[in-house]
Amino acid sequence: MGVSTANRRDCAGRARSAGSFVVVLGVLAAAFAVTAYVVPRSARGPVAKEDPPVAPAAVRAVRHSVVYELLGEHGARNVTYAAAGSALTQQAEVATPWSARFTRVGPAGRSEFYSVAARNPGPGALRCRIVVDGVVVAEKTETEPDRLFSCAV
Repeated sequence: MGVSTANRRDCAGRARSAGSFVVVLGVLAAAFAVTAYVVPRSARGPVAKEDPPVAPAAVRAVRHSVVYELLGEHGARNVTYAAAGSALTQQAEVATPWSARFTRVGPAGRSEFYSVAARNPGPGALRCRIVVDGVVVAEKTETEPDRLFSCAV
């Protein structure tokens, strides 16, 4: 007698199931191998301890005594200067001698900007000076009437 046709179908179905199972196992093994190769070591295991971050060093603040001066015979017009906190201050007209004093606080080692500008009403000379911590850091004289000029550092 021969093998029944019903048994042949069962064997063929089992063979296809076993073949599919082997293919799925192969795909899973390949995916695992690729993942193990691609994923960095730190993601696969415990991370080595690192030194704690260092806090930035505190910046030392310094104080500067600043004096702006205008010296001349006929006053000055359109006076503009950078004062404490770098705020611009303006005055339409001032009598000379004129001065503005303030203290500026800033980080040690940083360059500061100082500026005073004015218009010479003339005739005669108008001189500007910037004095920081007792030292003249800028000085300029304008003799031409109605001329705008400045001292800046």
